Amino acid sequence: MHPTGTAQPPVAHWRNALMAAYLASGLLISALVSRLPAVRDALGLDHANVGLLLLCMSAGSFLSVSVSGQLVLRLGAANVMRIAATIGGGSLLLVGIGTGVLGSTLACGIFLFTQGLGTASWNVASNVQGAAMERALGKSIMPALHGFFSIGTVIGAGIGALAAGLGLPLQYHYGLIGLIIIGTVLYSSRYFGEDNSRTPRTSNGPSLKRAWTEPQTVLLGVLVLGMALAEGAAGDWVALALADGYRTSEATGAIGYGVFVTAMTLTRLLSGDLILRLGRVVMIRASAICAFIGVLLFAFGQNLPLAFIALAIWGMGVALTFPLAMSAASDDPLHAATRVAVVSTIGYGAFLGGPPLLGLLAHAIGLLPALGSISLLIVVAFILSSNTAGYPQEERPEN
Repeated sequence: MHPTGTAQPPVAHWRNALMAAYLASGLLISALVSRLPAVRDALGLDHANVGLLLLCMSAGSFLSVSVSGQLVLRLGAANVMRIAATIGGGSLLLVGIGTGVLGSTLACGIFLFTQGLGTASWNVASNVQGAAMERALGKSIMPALHGFFSIGTVIGAGIGALAAGLGLPLQYHYGLIGLIIIGTVLYSSRYFGEDNSRTPRTSNGPSLKRAWTEPQTVLLGVLVLGMALAEGAAGDWVALALADGYRTSEATGAIGYGVFVTAMTLTRLLSGDLILRLGRVVMIRASAICAFIGVLLFAFGQNLPLAFIALAIWGMGVALTFPLAMSAASDDPLHAATRVAVVSTIGYGAFLGGPPLLGLLAHAIGLLPALGSISLLIVVAFILSSNTAGYPQEERPEN
């Protein structure tokens, strides 16, 4: 009877629909970033002002992720995904118009802010949906979902490179991608299953305040913080570190980052059976060991071939922590939305604040040693790995 909403869809349809939505999420992020040089040129900005523009999106993301748990409780994860994807895709379209047609830095900043609002809530809601689908499927699927996000970023970067090569105006590029994103999520959401995230408001029910006071949830966030910084730092600094620290070309730096992303994506796509066999705690510990070795080899190996091997190990190491932590935070459907929001908020803090702080540290001690310092937080993640074992289940409050 589905997709009319009167019956639960087959789990395979639900899985495929979520994979499409995750891919669209990756496409949204990379479509924007891939044309940043064109945005800069259209608005006549320097690097500092481009950074301020991106802070508009970061501010929207951080504001959104901090309240998204309550939105999911009120509206349900599937509805939040529909709304947030529409806001995110529509904002990308408007960024294209504000930049390519109006030439307005103010309009661009406003629409980047709203894009951040949509993107962050989308991410929290999609992780709640993914965890519910994972439980229905009876196997670990969250890493594969995040793998499709990574595939979306690669596709978006490729489309962006093609659009830049053809000189396609931003309003057409961003407008087309924005509409594709909205259409993909709205159509695929017809096949989303019931995640039980919409919860009646009761005095003893789930709340963000309660989630922030749960030691296990906060420690999950700290675990994610270290590994999220290790992932985010690679995106921001690896290409530059290869070019400057290893005295290679800009093209070689880009290839190095490609090695990292490829290793991370493949690990996410191919690790499901291994996670099912070994469990989350063991896989988090193995991941931390890989990330630790990869980061230190890259930072202090001083050998270019070894640096590329290190990047592959580093990418494998950071691939699974965030999706497995989301699975752990979602073990109890009753509190999934608020716990995912807390863990995501702490993780976003690492993504948004960590790489700039590394830049300040690099100014003092050098870029490669600064990247090597991430290994200390990876050790913390290893120590906290037992927090991914799961939560005890609670009964849902009655209406």
